[in-house]
Amino acid sequence: MAMKFEKIDDGNYMLNVTGYTCPHPQMYTKKALQKIEPGSVLTLVFDNASSGESIISMCESEGNDLFERNGEGGTFTWKIRKG
Repeated sequence: MAMKFEKIDDGNYMLNVTGYTCPHPQMYTKKALQKIEPGSVLTLVFDNASSGESIISMCESEGNDLFERNGEGGTFTWKIRKG
């Protein structure tokens, strides 16, 4: 499956990296966050549980707010507000 990054509406974006293993979900998340404006929200969809810790660490070190974490059926949907 191909990585998918799209603008949903003003200030809201979605990045789908299901099917990718470490370190790709974190790398694509970092690149997507670099493309959006501060205050915008990135909805991240991924299915590699081990990527979660590195994404959390990246958000903390870069000042981004990981404000919502949902996961069911092996798929995770997280929301990150760019700092």
